[in-house]
Amino acid sequence: MAKQLQNKLDYIKKAVAEGRYRYTIHGAKQRIARRIKRQEIEEVVDSGEVIEDYPKHHYGPACLLLGKTAAGKSLHILCSLQNMVDIITVYEPDLVEWEKDLKTRRTKL
Repeated sequence: MAKQLQNKLDYIKKAVAEGRYRYTIHGAKQRIARRIKRQEIEEVVDSGEVIEDYPKHHYGPACLLLGKTAAGKSLHILCSLQNMVDIITVYEPDLVEWEKDLKTRRTKL
């Protein structure tokens, strides 16, 4: 499984580096509302790791990445694995929902 996730991450990194990505309407709205710059998205993808895999996502196969910007800000980015990678959403993980490692969802009571 780890090899599959690494292959998916490598695909996303290559697509973003080549400019083969775009934002969904939701992703664009979230990026703007949260004041996240395009450069930060690219930095996070470059430094990121897959923390969740969604092979049956409604946008097609997708992965949730965790990475850091050059300034050290942690972000989650949900990306599709299409020919043109879609940035579905992007946000700063909230410790109410995520454990301190920012990789593990907290269990709801």
